[in-house]
Amino acid sequence: MQTLDNAQKKFLLDSIRTIPDYPQPGILFYDITTLLNNQQAFTMVISHLKERYASLEIDYIAGIESRGFILGAALAYALGIGFVPIRKKGKLPHTTISEKYSLEYGFSEIEIHIDAFKNSNKPNPNVLLVDDLIATGGTAIAAVNLIKQAGAKCIESCFILNLKSLDGAENLQKLAPIYTLLDL
Repeated sequence: MQTLDNAQKKFLLDSIRTIPDYPQPGILFYDITTLLNNQQAFTMVISHLKERYASLEIDYIAGIESRGFILGAALAYALGIGFVPIRKKGKLPHTTISEKYSLEYGFSEIEIHIDAFKNSNKPNPNVLLVDDLIATGGTAIAAVNLIKQAGAKCIESCFILNLKSLDGAENLQKLAPIYTLLDL
């Protein structure tokens, strides 16, 4: 499986804007909108992930609201598979299951449709979880739990950024393998 070289990693990192004290004082926010609107950077990310996951038997991409939707939907299209949104509480119109979690600056809850993976002809479809960043891991752990509750298997969780000092990847690794493009 191809990995990004140091020059590619630097290019991607340089394409991400950092915003201090957002959404509250003391938080350094990594804004990937500047990566997304950079044609070369966004294409590099999706092409790299397509190559990484093309040979695996993935049935669905699940993306966490909201930046995980952008990455996950683009990757699902590139791989020719379905996309499942994992949304903030109250945003999905059909019957849902939910999971509460804590994050580095508060608490929240996410949901998935109870029948999110029913279009698969497999009893336990393989799902790749995608989001932009892993920090404390609360959101991703809740998402993996939801995928399991909905009758699927999370075969890996994929993130552009891993904030190593917050130990989220280490915590999530107990539930599912992890792949990150950039470790900070």
